[in-house]
Parts: sequence; structure tokens; C-alpha cells
Amino acid sequence: MQTTFRIIDEDGIHARPATALVNTATKFKGTEAYAEAKGKKVTLKSILGVLSLGLEAGDTLSLITEGSEEAEALKALQEVMIKEGLGEIHE
Repeated sequence: MQTTFRIIDEDGIHARPATALVNTATKFKGTEAYAEAKGKKVTLKSILGVLSLGLEAGDTLSLITEGSEEAEALKALQEVMIKEGLGEIHE
């Protein structure tokens, strides 16, 4: 499953929101979660991986989940993106 966001937070994805995404992804043991941007795909279970994307306002970010809880994991990650004011769904 996959959803793409456009980053709207003027500070981009820095340490605090990256931690929120990693903590959420880590809750789903039977599901792999990835962030893909700028031609690079990293696990969402590593804060260094997420920060290495260098996401800034205006960038697009795809959240990808695979596994037994993929729908629940993607929903939880979407809630973090919206609740933290990080991004809006990009069609």
C-alpha cells in the first residue's frame, strides 16, 4: 500500500517528526514500512534513514507499507503526517 504526500511543514521532516514516524512504524512488527523520496527508498524504522532523505517543504514523500498489518500501519503513518502538520496527501 502506498500514499504520497507533499511536505507542507516549512521546516521539512526534521528530527522530531521523523521520530514520530519511526515510533509509529516500529509498532507494527509484521509490517515493513518505507519512505521514498528523491529516488531513494529507506526503512521507516530507522531515524537516520528518514533524515537522510533531507526532506524540505515542497518535496514529495511516498509512505509504503508491506505485510500483515499494512493497512493499519499506513493509516497510522498518515495520521502522524496530518496531525504533525507535515504534509498533505498528494494525488
